[in-house]
Amino acid sequence: MKGIKSRLIVYITLVLLLIVLLLEGVFIGAMHSYYLGTAMETLTSRATTSATFFNKYLEGYSINERARYILENLSREESSKVEVLNSQGAVIINSFGFSSPEPIDTPDVKSALGNHTGTYQNMKTLNGERILAVSVPLQEFGTTIGVLRFSVSAEPLYNVIMKIALNAAGVGLLVILFGFGLSLIIAKRIVGPIHQLTQIAKEMATGNFTIRANKQHNDEIGTLAVTLNFMSEELAKNEKMKYDFISSVTHELRTPLTSIKGWGETLLVGDLSDKEETLQGLEVMTGETDRLIGLVEDLLDFSKFQAGEMKFVLQPYDLRGLLEELLLQFRYRGQAKQIQLIADIPELPLPVNGDFNRLKQVFVNLLDNAFKFTPVEGTIRFTAVIDNKHIVVKVVDNGEGIEAEDLAKLGTKFFKGRSRQSGSGLGLAICKEIIELHNGLLKVESEPMKGTTVIVELPLYPIY
Repeated sequence: MKGIKSRLIVYITLVLLLIVLLLEGVFIGAMHSYYLGTAMETLTSRATTSATFFNKYLEGYSINERARYILENLSREESSKVEVLNSQGAVIINSFGFSSPEPIDTPDVKSALGNHTGTYQNMKTLNGERILAVSVPLQEFGTTIGVLRFSVSAEPLYNVIMKIALNAAGVGLLVILFGFGLSLIIAKRIVGPIHQLTQIAKEMATGNFTIRANKQHNDEIGTLAVTLNFMSEELAKNEKMKYDFISSVTHELRTPLTSIKGWGETLLVGDLSDKEETLQGLEVMTGETDRLIGLVEDLLDFSKFQAGEMKFVLQPYDLRGLLEELLLQFRYRGQAKQIQLIADIPELPLPVNGDFNRLKQVFVNLLDNAFKFTPVEGTIRFTAVIDNKHIVVKVVDNGEGIEAEDLAKLGTKFFKGRSRQSGSGLGLAICKEIIELHNGLLKVESEPMKGTTVIVELPLYPIY
């Protein structure tokens, strides 16, 4: 009973058994009523007809004289036991020529003595047999002076009913056996695909994402097979992305560490009196250390987002102050590549309800990416406007742009695209998470060799 197949077989068999038993009971009950009812109707008709005749043509005769006349004129083909009873219910004479002083107190006799036609079915054997009986009053000028009773043995009827019941039970058993066999087939057809999907899921659990399920039918199990295949493809993609990310981060960590180690060794074995060389080495080591700190912070932020532990301190403030601070911070960033930073920030307040440090992290990352991917003598535009109930901030560059295939995946975890620039591939994904947790929207528009536009929409905080 632990498996679905076993439960299906048991449940289907039990349902069939209950249905067969119910139908068998109804059928046997109907046969019982039909045969006994028909026999009782026939017996009642004969008894009533006889009593009516005798009451009409034997009026003035005593009950004993009537009894003798009735028995003498019985048909030779009469198969019923005919009895004539006196007003006390004792048998005056029956069709076998016997009499009995003991009164008969069956319901049919009592009813007939009460001037009504009475019937009686003895369901239990009496003296070795079950009987059907009909009693009709014999009257003299409206007064009941005796009873005419017709009775037959019900055993032949019960024998017929029993034979029919046994045949019906045999048919029912065949139906149950057929249903059991059918349940085996149905259970196999249902459980077979599930068993296949279970084996495939086990393979996936061991890391085999190349295995695929066969969709056999357009039903829930077929949909599950398609879903399982889709999940396998996504897991394979994520697995590849994870290994690419590990490889990328390993490279990103190794490069600054190599530089730090190299300059450290140079300074150790070199002449520290050479101030210019010493300062150059310390500057390189400081820069590479900042790169390592940035990578580690990205990894920590990503870990917090994944664990749902990232906490925000939301409070109303003017976003314009943050944007102007960033302009000062990045004003001289592009001098080496002669990149021009053009800003368009309105004089009006830009009220938002957000976490200052987290929003600063987002815009620093976006500007940093823009400077990183903008070529020599390029241009970066940093604009902010109020659009309806949102503050829209755009970072636009005329850099190398992003391929359409990569653009659809941009912002997903671990994805770096085809760029050879350094980075963990987590920065934009973290920015997207931060903006969405501010009930905002971050989207990227780009064309290869034309540039990229990053759009950030934040809800406008009502100040009135």
